[in-house]
Amino acid sequence: QVQLVESGGGLVQAGGSLRLSCAASGRTFSTSAMGWFRQAPGKEREFVAAISWSDSNSYYYIDSVKGRFTISRDNAKNTAYLQMNSLKPEDTAVYYCAATNNLGRLWRLTWDYWGQGTQVTVSS
Repeated sequence: QVQLVESGGGLVQAGGSLRLSCAASGRTFSTSAMGWFRQAPGKEREFVAAISWSDSNSYYYIDSVKGRFTISRDNAKNTAYLQMNSLKPEDTAVYYCAATNNLGRLWRLTWDYWGQGTQVTVSS
């Protein structure tokens, strides 16, 4: 089992920045990738970004966040990050961290573990 704990959410004005963190614990040695998802009120959960645990140059973003969000990870700290810049009101959502032991293309992975979520609210 892997436990994930997110932090760093909050309220920010449009154009501002936030950095989300996801601390992993437990059986992390099998982790192949970390990802971030979000769910806005009344909408389905949406994949946002993912990064390989073994190759920091292997990552993927959805089009709507490219150039604004940066995913990274610190293997020594078992922590993944999502730096969010130039935030927009439409980025408002609960953001979830996920981890997987599966292999494959980052945008098509099946995710095994989930955090509890952290609220990000962007005011206009």
